[in-house]
Amino acid sequence: MRLPVLLCAAVCLCAAPGPAAGADRSCADLRQFYTGKGFTLVGVPQTEISGEHLRMCPQGPTCCTSTMEEKLAGLSAQEIEGLIREAGRSLQAGFNALHRSFDTYFTELHARSERSLQEALSPLGPLYSQNTRLYGDLYADLRQYYRGSALNLDENLSDFWSRLLERTFKASAPTDVTLSEDYLECVAKQQETLRPFGEVPRDMKAKVIRAFVTARSFVQGLLVSAEVVRKVSQVSLSPECMKALMKLVYCPHCRGLASVKPCSGYCANVMKGCLANQADLDPEWQNLIDTMIQVASSFSTEPSLDVVLSSIPARIYEAVHFLQENMDTFTAKVYQTCGTPGEPGTGSPTVHEPRRKSGSLTASEYKPSPTAGLRLEMQVSDLSSKLREMRQYWIQLPVAICSKLVAGANSQDKCWNGITKARYLPEVMGDGLANQINNPEVELDITKPDMTIRQQIMQLKIMSNRLKNALDGNDVDFQDASDDISGSGSGMCVGGQCPRSRPGLYAYAPDNNQVRGTATPHTGLHGLLLLLPLIVLLLQR
Repeated sequence: MRLPVLLCAAVCLCAAPGPAAGADRSCADLRQFYTGKGFTLVGVPQTEISGEHLRMCPQGPTCCTSTMEEKLAGLSAQEIEGLIREAGRSLQAGFNALHRSFDTYFTELHARSERSLQEALSPLGPLYSQNTRLYGDLYADLRQYYRGSALNLDENLSDFWSRLLERTFKASAPTDVTLSEDYLECVAKQQETLRPFGEVPRDMKAKVIRAFVTARSFVQGLLVSAEVVRKVSQVSLSPECMKALMKLVYCPHCRGLASVKPCSGYCANVMKGCLANQADLDPEWQNLIDTMIQVASSFSTEPSLDVVLSSIPARIYEAVHFLQENMDTFTAKVYQTCGTPGEPGTGSPTVHEPRRKSGSLTASEYKPSPTAGLRLEMQVSDLSSKLREMRQYWIQLPVAICSKLVAGANSQDKCWNGITKARYLPEVMGDGLANQINNPEVELDITKPDMTIRQQIMQLKIMSNRLKNALDGNDVDFQDASDDISGSGSGMCVGGQCPRSRPGLYAYAPDNNQVRGTATPHTGLHGLLLLLPLIVLLLQR
């Protein structure tokens, strides 16, 4: 009798509703979190509801409505885009700091060289004092070239030596001789054949051009890199990525697992999918960084950048001194080529008149200071080390973003895996768009790359080629880069004006007749091709 009574009591107890049985969980925590994100509580459930309406989060008991899911999805994308832009701004600031550092160093080096002109050239006497404008123009041209002006440095340096030859020859001529402009032009043309300044113009030209070409291309590389980062960091996330980010970041809140952080592998797959196009920058990005490091290293290669710039006044002195020492021989050869000068209407002057000798001049020799060499070494070292830190930015970006979101290494068995609180089992995808074909977290069409990013990949490739040309001492044309980064505040154009045409070092204007001649056959062929379908149609009739 006692057993049936006990069984009946047990059944009654089991059937009686307890305080927790059948009660829905409170959404108080989510409501507080939701208002903390700036949303209103209108439509927010007090207790859990059925989750069949969810489109991004796993279906099941939830505190999120469809409207809340959409708002939180937009918020998650906004916050991740903010992290991406923040990382981009940090990298931009790094490039801008490198640009300021090198630009300050180079412009100070240039200014110090110009200031030393008087000390180096004062032994030349009137040849210095009466031609300060000529020397100043040389430095002005070099400065404008470095700043991105459309100057042909080879031609400008040749012009400098021609003008200096004219003035030196004129100053050394007998006082009773008037040299016409045509005669002085003939004298200037003898520079290449007679080499009145010795080997200095040719040697100095090669070294100065290499120094300024590499310096200008280097600062342009820094500016282009910063601009690529700015443009890529502003690329919006795709709708598929927004869904994946909602599931990663805020679905745990909807499921009452707000304290559970995402698994590291899970976050990695989401961010590798969201940043797949950005990761495709990596090969050309690393190529550009490596080339800039090469260019920076070339600054300290003998003859180093500081030696080339600082020795310009001494090399000019050396050249003029050489000409003055050999003026009689040079004059005799000029007379053979250009004729004997004389004033109009008078006879030729006596060419054997004694000349002013320059043997009393003291040769000016540039000796680089140990301090200058040390500063250049530190500059190159700093540039190279900081560039290396930026080398893997695009493939490290997903890792950097996830470091702010994921659970610690000791919690990988109790982390949010996109469905529940457990270990994440799928393998982590590789970098780049092609490797996302089997990404379990983000749906991507790998046949449709982002065109903005593809354009920036091309800019990186163009800039790398220019830098490689600069390493070989070849002038580079920045027209495409300056067009592409217009409005970026690069500071590389004098007075805010960027020249549209930037001739190459050994560029020559095409012959107009040849251009017209070669255009005509192409025009005729094009017209014939247009008429061909009409001819075929008539023949068929």
